Amino acid sequence: MIAYLISHLWLLWTAVVFVCLILELSSGDFYVTCFAIGAVGAAVSAAFGLPFWVQVLAWALCSVLSIWLIRPRLLGRLHANSHERPSNADALIGREGTVVEPVEAGGFGYVQVDGDVWKAVTAGPTIGKGEKVRIVSRDSIVMTVVRV
Repeated sequence: MIAYLISHLWLLWTAVVFVCLILELSSGDFYVTCFAIGAVGAAVSAAFGLPFWVQVLAWALCSVLSIWLIRPRLLGRLHANSHERPSNADALIGREGTVVEPVEAGGFGYVQVDGDVWKAVTAGPTIGKGEKVRIVSRDSIVMTVVRV
């Protein structure tokens, strides 16, 4: 078996490609994909019958070049619209919720949005329990709400 792999190193490099691609599924940062691209370069050099040290050199060179040249483009495509999509607590702005503890004028209360309870303030009059509110802004984890 080992003698077969030594005489067919392209097969070993192909296995490295698939292992790297499977590992990339759990990481998602495209570094392991770059090593898979390097393994493709090594497999091609193995198919031409080049010595093992040249194959390793091809793997390292192709990996580094893909980290510099391909990875930034992949990340750019993956995160192309990320500046337009709010995340975390910013995604709550504009959403409607229900008051679970009265929001006093000049004080604090609590509102529930999608099952999560958030501390809230209001610039207007007191908002009673059970009333519908809209989140208009936030300061850290404190939401500013208005009556709907």
